[in-house]
Parts: sequence; C-alpha cells; structure tokens
Amino acid sequence: MSWKGQLSRNLKELRILFCQTSPASSSTRTFVEKNYKDLKTLNPKLPILIRECSGIQPQLWARYGIYLLLLLLNYINICK
Repeated sequence: MSWKGQLSRNLKELRILFCQTSPASSSTRTFVEKNYKDLKTLNPKLPILIRECSGIQPQLWARYGIYLLLLLLNYINICK
C-alpha cells in the first residue's frame, strides 16, 4: 500500500493552505489537483481541508492527536 493509504493510521487532520494565483503556491496547487481524490478515497474518515486564501504563503498543517505540525511549503520541494 502506498503512503497515501496510510495517512489515516496516525494522522487526525490534514490542512493545506495556498494562494489561488501566486507562483509560490503553484506546486502546492498542482499537488492538490493531482492527489486530493486519491487521498480522500483511500482515507475517507480523515478530514482533509483545502483552503485557498489570497496572498498566503503555502502551508501544510498536520494534527496527530494533541500534536500539531506546520510546514511552510514554499521551502520544501514536493515530490512528484
């Protein structure tokens, strides 16, 4: 099973924030467009929240129980 199907084992919530038009958010937009359907199909009970906000820096928030992890995505190269 790929990593996409294993997300809900420990992850409680996934939030992805990005700008609709910013070049800095282009790889994040592409990732969401290509992977959202598979992620949601393989993890139907996992809340996956996608937020588009004008002028925002791309971010990924992951909640593991009481722990929260924030990644600023414009500093990370997303695997394709």
